[in-house]
Amino acid sequence: MSKHNDVILIAIASALGLAMTPRSAAAATPAAADTNILDTIVVTAQKRETALQDVPFSVAAASETQIRNSGSDNIVDLSRNFAGLTITDLGPGQSQVAIRGISAGQVVRDQPGVKESVGVYLDESAISVALFTPDLDLFDLERFEVLRGPQGTLFGAGSSAGTVRYITRQPKLGEFEGAVEVGGYTGTDADWGGAIKGMINAPMGQTTALRLVGYYNEQAGFIDSFYPGRAVREDVNSGEKSGARVALLIQPSEQIAITPRIVYQKLETDGYPRIDVYNILGNPYTTTEPPVNPGERGQVTQIREGIDDELTLADLKMEFGLGGVTLTSVSSYTDRDLTVLRDASQLSGSVTLTFSGIAEIPVTSADVRLNSPLYDVTSLKAFSQELRLASDGGGSFEWLVGAFYQDIDRDYGQSLPTPGYDALLTRLGFPTSAGFNAPPDTPYFSNVPYSFRQYAVFGEGTMHFNEQWSLTGGLRYYDFKEDRTLTFAGAFADLGYTNQPGSTDSDGFSPRVILSFEPDDDVLLTAQVARGFRLGGINDPLNVSLCTPDDRVTYGGQPTFGDEKVLNYELGAKTLLADRRVTLNASVFYSDIDDLQVIADAGSCSSRIVLNAQAEALGAEVELYARPDEHWDFGLSATYVQAEITESRLNASGVPIAGIRDGNRLPTSPEFQAAASVTYNWAFSTALDGFVNLTFQHVGSSYTQLADQEPTTGCVGCAGAPGFFPFGDPTISQFTFDPELPSYDLGNFRFGVKSEVWEAAAYVNNVSDERAFLSLDRERGFRARVGYLTNMPRTYGVSLRMNF
Repeated sequence: MSKHNDVILIAIASALGLAMTPRSAAAATPAAADTNILDTIVVTAQKRETALQDVPFSVAAASETQIRNSGSDNIVDLSRNFAGLTITDLGPGQSQVAIRGISAGQVVRDQPGVKESVGVYLDESAISVALFTPDLDLFDLERFEVLRGPQGTLFGAGSSAGTVRYITRQPKLGEFEGAVEVGGYTGTDADWGGAIKGMINAPMGQTTALRLVGYYNEQAGFIDSFYPGRAVREDVNSGEKSGARVALLIQPSEQIAITPRIVYQKLETDGYPRIDVYNILGNPYTTTEPPVNPGERGQVTQIREGIDDELTLADLKMEFGLGGVTLTSVSSYTDRDLTVLRDASQLSGSVTLTFSGIAEIPVTSADVRLNSPLYDVTSLKAFSQELRLASDGGGSFEWLVGAFYQDIDRDYGQSLPTPGYDALLTRLGFPTSAGFNAPPDTPYFSNVPYSFRQYAVFGEGTMHFNEQWSLTGGLRYYDFKEDRTLTFAGAFADLGYTNQPGSTDSDGFSPRVILSFEPDDDVLLTAQVARGFRLGGINDPLNVSLCTPDDRVTYGGQPTFGDEKVLNYELGAKTLLADRRVTLNASVFYSDIDDLQVIADAGSCSSRIVLNAQAEALGAEVELYARPDEHWDFGLSATYVQAEITESRLNASGVPIAGIRDGNRLPTSPEFQAAASVTYNWAFSTALDGFVNLTFQHVGSSYTQLADQEPTTGCVGCAGAPGFFPFGDPTISQFTFDPELPSYDLGNFRFGVKSEVWEAAAYVNNVSDERAFLSLDRERGFRARVGYLTNMPRTYGVSLRMNF
C-alpha cells in the first residue's frame, strides 16, 4: 500500500465513521439518563483530574472492561488498539515502547546504559527500563492512558516521545466489594494456559480502606525446540506470572489523603517466542551434520532459555489540601532482580570456528557444540521523590509547580560459562580463561555497575482569557549525572580484559506552550509546541583487537553519546458530534529529532555503541467512537507516520554508518497502523444481557534496526555482508532473508452474557492464525543465527468473572 493510499484510507474511514479503538479515544460509558450519550471520562494526564476531552493535547484511555473486550492480555496486544503506540515484543518482560514512530531501533540486551524514550508509569511511579519494560498484569485497572508527544515538562526524562500509564483502582472508603476472575485457553500449536485473579476492597473504619489484588497466570507456550539427535521439546516458551498489590487509603479528613502501597510481581519463563530461520547448529542445508528444519513455529536450542524477573515496588502518595491549593508528595522505591538466560551455543560455536581459522587448527563438531549459556543479570534499586503544589482548579488561572529527585543504582553483568572451553583454547594455542582475567571455562565475563542521579524543577500554568481561549505554558529544568565502571574479561573480550571508568552528565530545559480555542462545549481546537528529552549515556569500549583499521577510525573515540531531544509541533481537534453520540479526535504533528540515539553494530569490532543522528517524524492520527443506539458501539483508530533520517553520517569511504542514511525510515514503528471494533449488546431478560465484540488490527511493515535497510543486510555470505560459516559442509555458500518485517492483520472475537454480578465469555483471538514477525533476532551479526520474534497463534478461551 502506498503512502498516498494510507492517507486516503484514514480520510475515508474518518468520513464514513466506520469504527475506532474500543472506546480508546473517549473511553466512554453510557450516561444514566440516555444510554446513547457519551459519559465523561476523567484522566490525570496533566497531574490533575481533567475530563479527557478537555485535555489540550493528544491522549487516549481505555478501561479494564474495554481492554478485556479487545482481546488484550498484555501491553503488546494492548498497544495495537491505540493510535501511534508501538511495542517491540522481545518476549514477556522485555518489551520496548515507541510512540509516533520515534525510535532508533531495538535496544540490544548488553546495552544497559540506554534510556527509554517513552515513560512507563504505574499510577505516579516510574517503572520503565529501556531494555526491560515490566510486563504488568492488566487486572483491576481504572484505565490505561497513552499520552502522545513529548511530555518532558511534567514527566521529565524518558518521555521524549510520550508516556503510558497504568492507572489502578484505588481503595474506596465505606464500601466493601470484591471480584474474582478465572479463565483458561488453548489453541493452534499451543499448550494450555489460564489465570485466576481476585480483588477485595475492605473498609477499616470511617477513615481507612484496604484494597488487595492478587493474580496468577499460567502462560501457554507455542514454540517447539529442535536440535540434532534429540527429541523435539514442545512449547518451550511457557511461563508463569504471579503478583499482588496492596494499597491502604488513610483519609482522616477531606483535606488529607495518604496512600501507602506495595506491588510485587514474579515472572518466570522457559524460553522466548522466537522462530529460527537459520542457525549454524541446526539448519536444513548441512550434509556432514544432521539437518534440522524447525518449521513455522520452531527454534534451534540445545539448552534451556528463559527469564526470571522479580519486581517489588513500594510507593507512598500523600495529598494535603491547604485552602485553594493542594500539596502532593510521591515517594517511590523499586527493587528489581532480573536474570535473562539465553542459549549462546551458536554464538560461542561461531567464535570457535573463527579461532580455529586463526590458529589453522581444525575443530570437531563437539567443540563447536559446547553448551554455552549466556546469563544477563540485573540488580536495580531506584528511589524517586516528587513534591508538587497545585491550584485546586477553576478560576482564570490554574497552575502547578514541583521538584523531582531520582537516584538509581544498577549492577549489570554477563557471564558465559562454557564447560570444556579452556581445554579447547589450550588445544588451539590460546591462553585459558584465567589468562584473560575471567573465571575458569568462561570465555566472556562483564560487570557494569553504575549510579545515576537526577534533579529537576518544573511548573505549568493555564490562563483562561475567557470561556473560549486559554494559553498553557510549562517549563522543566533538569540536571543529571551518570557514573559507570566497565569491566570486561575473557577470550571474547577486548584484549582479554578491560577495566575502564566512564562518566557523563547533562542539564537543560524542556518547555511546552499550548493555545486552546473552544468555540462551544463540544469542540476543542489546540496548537502546541513542546520539547521532550532522552538522557545520554556512556558507550562500552570497542573490542579494538577485532576491529579493522577503518572500523577503529569509524567507531572509535566516542566514549559517550548525547541527549536526544524532540521538538514537537502539533495541531489537534477534539469534537463531540450527533448530540454526543459520536466522538471524533484528530491531530497532525511534526517532530524535529535532534541527536537521535541510534544503536550501532560496530562493524568488525564485535561491539555495539550508540551514535547520535538527525531525524524527523511527520504524521496524523484519528480516533472515532460512535454509539448510534443502545445496542451498537463502533470504533476506529488510525495513525500514519513518516519518520526518517534527515542527514547521512558517512565513514571515510563515503558509506553510511549503522544505517544513518538520509531518507532511511526510523525502525520498530510502522508507517500505517489501524484498529477497528464493533460491539453489539442486547437484553436476554431484565437481569441478563448478551454481547458480541469483534476487533480488527492492522500493523504495517517495519524494520527492527536502522541498518536493516542497508543493501548488504539480508544476506550472509554476500559481498560486503557478514561472512558465512560453512559448518556441516552445507549445500549453500550464502544465506538470504528479508530484514523488513511484513505487515500483518489480527482479528479477535468475543461473545458473552452478563448480569450485575457476573459475566461469562468465550473468545477466539487471532482468528486467522496469523504468524506475525514482530522483530528480527540476530546473533553475531546474523552469522550465527537469524530469527524472528512472533505472536501467539489462534487461541480459544473462556472466562468467568463474579463481583460481590
